[in-house]
Amino acid sequence: QVQLVESGGGLVQAGGSLRLSCAASGSTFSSYTMGWFRQAPGKEREFVAAIRWTVGSTYYADSVKGRFTISRDNAKSMVYLQMNSLKPEDTAVYYCATKRTIVAVTTTRYDYWGQGTQVTVSS
Repeated sequence: QVQLVESGGGLVQAGGSLRLSCAASGSTFSSYTMGWFRQAPGKEREFVAAIRWTVGSTYYADSVKGRFTISRDNAKSMVYLQMNSLKPEDTAVYYCATKRTIVAVTTTRYDYWGQGTQVTVSS
């Protein structure tokens, strides 16, 4: 079992920045890929970014490429999402997730999910 707890969400003006954190605990040795997803009201959950836990390879949705950066601290079992140049369309609940494989990292087929943190970007 893996437990994930997100933090760092909030209200920010367009053009501003936020840093989300995800604390992982439990059987984290099995966490091969860590991902961030988001879900806006009335929309499906969508992929934002992912990182391979061991080698650090990163993946981004086109909509956030160049603005968001995913990183991890293996020693602390933490994953971060630095979000810059935020836009109103970035408003959503952001979820941290992990899976035991390194395939299909942009899909929602992850094994464990956090409870989510709200990000609201005002225009």
